[in-house]
Amino acid sequence: MTDDLDRRLFLKGAATLTTLAAFGLPAEAFAADGLLTFGAAKPFSFEAVVERAKALASQAYVPPERPAPEVTSRLDYGKVGQIKFRTEAALWADGPAPFPATFFHLGTFFQKRVAISVVDGDKAREIVYKKSYFDMPADNPAQQLPDGVGFAGFRFQESRTGSLDWKKNDWVAFLGASYFRAIGELFQYGLSARGIVVNAANPNPPHDEEFPDFKEFWLEAVPNSTDQVRVHALLDGPSVAGAYSFLMTRDKAVLMDIDARIFTRNDVARFGLAPLTSMYWFSETVKQTAIDWRPEIHDSDGLALWTGAGEHIWRPLNNVPATIVSAFSDVNPKGFGLLQRDRNFDHYLDGVKYDLRPSAWIEPLEPFGEGAVQLIEIPTDDEIHDNVVAMWVPKAVVKGGQAYTLKYRLHWAADEPFPTNLGRCVATRMGNGGQPGTKRPVGVRKFVVEFLGGPLKDLAFGVTPEVVLSTSRGDFSYTFSEAVPDGVAGHWRASFDLTVTGPDPVEMRCYLKTGDQVLTETWLYQYHPF
Repeated sequence: MTDDLDRRLFLKGAATLTTLAAFGLPAEAFAADGLLTFGAAKPFSFEAVVERAKALASQAYVPPERPAPEVTSRLDYGKVGQIKFRTEAALWADGPAPFPATFFHLGTFFQKRVAISVVDGDKAREIVYKKSYFDMPADNPAQQLPDGVGFAGFRFQESRTGSLDWKKNDWVAFLGASYFRAIGELFQYGLSARGIVVNAANPNPPHDEEFPDFKEFWLEAVPNSTDQVRVHALLDGPSVAGAYSFLMTRDKAVLMDIDARIFTRNDVARFGLAPLTSMYWFSETVKQTAIDWRPEIHDSDGLALWTGAGEHIWRPLNNVPATIVSAFSDVNPKGFGLLQRDRNFDHYLDGVKYDLRPSAWIEPLEPFGEGAVQLIEIPTDDEIHDNVVAMWVPKAVVKGGQAYTLKYRLHWAADEPFPTNLGRCVATRMGNGGQPGTKRPVGVRKFVVEFLGGPLKDLAFGVTPEVVLSTSRGDFSYTFSEAVPDGVAGHWRASFDLTVTGPDPVEMRCYLKTGDQVLTETWLYQYHPF
């Protein structure tokens, strides 16, 4: 679990008071070698972080400090891989919080200094970087770094009292810009979340994409809790500043209640809130011949939407020929997420456990208002790039000098937390159109969409669902539904041919019904003719 986190985070980054203090001992009491050293105590409250963010947004932007770049520029992936945090120096290795915190070292891909403090009541002390916290070879360039340069990020290890060895297992990590990740109930890292997305996909030049940073963190134990920890963060970027509070629960799934207060310096063309980012290379739907030995490679295979009107929608992801932004307009959505629905190991055959990657779901805790869930899909030719973003974008134009409050719960789980009771889409397949035994016509594509469960498993014998279809352009033919001949109750498929000319994308919509009864969630698909 940890090795895969390190590998993926560093590859993506290239593209983009301990217990003693709780008992009142002074900072000097734990300045010994192998234990953490702390700075002077300073007043702390989340509202003070909010005020700092507000003040930052009213001033000219100052980029984060990059200490000793002549050293960190030589700490490539291999060199950083030699540096291991000493778990005996972990924050809360002996309490009071249940989850010890360990720290990421600066390196080539993560050169920005991140300040990390620990909260004790209404005071906080910064954790001072020292080489003694890390094991590293004598010839590693990091040996040249002075004390106090800061960290790149941090992660929480599993509970000291749990069944897993906390020194070898972690469950959440914050590293790089405003990125953070957590494992799901299947004990595997996968997709990431971000604090905010600013001008992704360059919607209105010269408003190029920005990557604001969580420049300072405060870690806080939750009194008397065995499964929670709190993190506060200060975010800053060229066009925005913000204060974030994360109440994180390590349960069967990982839950994060997020309170975000965001202030704008400048106008923002695309203001992405509660963003998720993932990787989709290929699946059984579209795969170039012999592009890779594995059948499928993706951290997520679709976008799920639960609209304000109550409709459940499934939109399979694409590896697009060019960057595409899709918008799903809504008012007060009930939730959305990037999911990994395909859990069959035989569909991946890879030891990095794509079949166990978590799904992430955004649940608004206060109404989001009017806007759209926007999905950005970017072409990729490898699995090391995050090429998918899903986020909430308010309808109103975002100008400098504005303030926003957003409260939501982020679920890291195996599945969406509020699944529909209708049949769910479990596969999207395509091939040449036409009928067997005849010459296949040019420009005709056959689609087979599989649904499973819900009312489908209770259909009376002899009842065949009706396929309800619509398209932005083109014509349908050979449309029918049938039970998938695998003996699984409630497993049906809709089959249809689409005839279309020209290269422009085609937006399709499909669901199954009998009479006035809707049997399945709604399948949306963006087809790129080829």
